[in-house]
Amino acid sequence: MIESDLLDYDFDEEASAFAAPEAPLASEQARRLSPGARAALAVASLGLLSLVVQMTGVGDAWNGTLIGLASSLGALAFGGALYFWLSMRGTPTGIRHDGTFFGRLTGRGAFAWMAGILMTGLYVLLYFDPRLLGYTPAVYAPDGSIAAPAAVTGGLVRAVEPLATLFGITTSQWFLYGVLYTLAILVFGVRMVMRYRHNRYQQARTASVMLFQTFFAWTLPNLLVRFQQPYVEFNGIWPLKYDYLWPEKTPGFLSAGTFGTFLLVFVVAGVIATPILTYYFGKRWYCSWVCGCGGLAETLGDPWRQLSDKSTRAWKIERVVIHSVLVLVVVTTVMLWIDYATSGNAYGSWSGPFRSAYGFYIGAIFSGVVGVGFYPLLGNRVWCRFGCPQAAILGLFQRAFSRFRITTNGGQCMSCGNCSTYCEMGIDVRAYAQSGENIVRSSCVGCGVCAAVCPRGVLKLENGLPGDRYEGAGEPWKALVASLQTPDIYGYRAWTGAASCDAAVSSPNSSGRES
Repeated sequence: MIESDLLDYDFDEEASAFAAPEAPLASEQARRLSPGARAALAVASLGLLSLVVQMTGVGDAWNGTLIGLASSLGALAFGGALYFWLSMRGTPTGIRHDGTFFGRLTGRGAFAWMAGILMTGLYVLLYFDPRLLGYTPAVYAPDGSIAAPAAVTGGLVRAVEPLATLFGITTSQWFLYGVLYTLAILVFGVRMVMRYRHNRYQQARTASVMLFQTFFAWTLPNLLVRFQQPYVEFNGIWPLKYDYLWPEKTPGFLSAGTFGTFLLVFVVAGVIATPILTYYFGKRWYCSWVCGCGGLAETLGDPWRQLSDKSTRAWKIERVVIHSVLVLVVVTTVMLWIDYATSGNAYGSWSGPFRSAYGFYIGAIFSGVVGVGFYPLLGNRVWCRFGCPQAAILGLFQRAFSRFRITTNGGQCMSCGNCSTYCEMGIDVRAYAQSGENIVRSSCVGCGVCAAVCPRGVLKLENGLPGDRYEGAGEPWKALVASLQTPDIYGYRAWTGAASCDAAVSSPNSSGRES
């Protein structure tokens, strides 16, 4: 029965229906933070305190011991993972959107800038001055002999020394990097599993990247070093791992005996398998299930996925930059092999600096300092979207020759925009959904978050016959060339002065025209 005050002529609907909530947000937060979650935060805080004490030298007696490692990084990682588990366990399943763009950490606020500076600073120290992390690199004489050996002087590098001892290897800043990288994926992987626990696809692929990073990219490579075999990360493929097929590394494979030859065959087989797997599963098989860069982006970087730039200008830059890096790594590899075959007579003394320049500007600055350090400011897939040559070559295959697509049911779309908001690759997913088009964008990594956050089940990741993915898919080479010439697609009608596609791919509603 309708109450009498609702029938009153002077009833103020705005004041009644849109008043501030009675329960303050602070009490709601306190209610959601269970005693177990508070205890987990206490463990993580004590771990951080122990780490700081050991780094400052006060607890130097513990630094470099198993007790020191367990009480610092161990407690910090365990407490963080336990907090993510307990704080989300009792909450309703599904994605909470409230406060995402207003949070100080997730909305480019003060905490985001602090996190960005800390992450960027860590990469700068790793690449340019590891002495501040407690590691002094070896000094080489002009003839190539070691003038001064490498030394561990303390700091974070000494903190992980017990793990290196378990492997029977010497520690360095790169061993420290591997430990921190793996712990980040494992701890924030727990957060990812709990946040998307309503979606089995997200749980499965998160478990996959956690497994590949822990076992195939960290444990096995360190065991290879222990047994004096060539270092290989088994989740890495050329051209992402650009030096795997460079001439200075190939002799190392061949000189390591039968197992070294096996490793070389594995590296080459990875390159050959890439187009085959991409044909069946799209680039998601690698970018969202195997790759270490993608694993870190999907776990540690998940809180910032909504920050990806969705503008047409960013998309134009993406097309040019990522394919330029792909061309650069291919040209560099070919040049180095020509120079190697001619005993250095082809390019002379500048082939070495050219190789070093690629490793510095692309391998260190772009993929590391910018690609990870800028997560809190530019989103979690800066490197994958703008610079990764592996993503570029996978995208070309996915765009024209794959069975993978994201199908849309436009009749169910209510234009909430969640899909576009949380697309880490900057794709305007809603535009495709509203027009009922398949999404076959080359940049799409198949993470499936757009489908996970959709409240109406509009989006679905599928592998079907390649011929019905988009108009003109029956002639993929022609469609690929056309997409490179005139990226005229729904929602991104850029470069209108370019030559138009022919009739096979000329429909403005063909999805995913760009490469």
